[in-house]
Amino acid sequence: MVSRDELRAAFESRHGKELQAKLDKCFVAICGLGGLGSNIAISLARVGVGRLILIDHDRVDITNIHRQQYFVDQIGMYKTKALSENLARINPYMDFETHTTKLCLENMRELLSQADIICEAFDKADQKAMLSNFVLENFPEKYLISGSGMAGLDDSNLITTRKITSHFFICGDGKSDVETQGSLVATRVMACAAHEAHKVVQIINNEIDS
Repeated sequence: MVSRDELRAAFESRHGKELQAKLDKCFVAICGLGGLGSNIAISLARVGVGRLILIDHDRVDITNIHRQQYFVDQIGMYKTKALSENLARINPYMDFETHTTKLCLENMRELLSQADIICEAFDKADQKAMLSNFVLENFPEKYLISGSGMAGLDDSNLITTRKITSHFFICGDGKSDVETQGSLVATRVMACAAHEAHKVVQIINNEIDS
């Protein structure tokens, strides 16, 4: 078993001590652990972000395997438990706070209050809007990163990160959806998730405008 000090030294060798110290201290909430959220979480674990809040009420289904960070032997498990297990295999010293519940207006304040950065990773437009509106109105000091447009087989270079306000960013192509494109594939979903995860790292390093 690799020790905490050994793993931290490995992170520092790649990121530098200053950035790694910032990553260690950050608390990131991921709302929705499907194709977008599970891939965001995996990226942040590999970067060495210190603390994650994982929120989802759903279980792993066989239809999730083609684009989400789960395994066939985890089908039927709650996504919070399955993803925690997978993340712990990458970084066993990372702190996880899991909530197997549906995020709603009644519990958002309690579940998100400790987060420095909030990643929206829902599938449905109404859930995306609900979370975004709540965070912008009630937590203006927190950073919010949302996903919009990653369906189909269009060029992955169409997926970008747009700065909407000083604390609000949207990743995606801004237009594609399953109803019109007919599919979500791992390659494009993962590209969008990488944009969200990378913006987290930039924010942590105070590179807000890049």
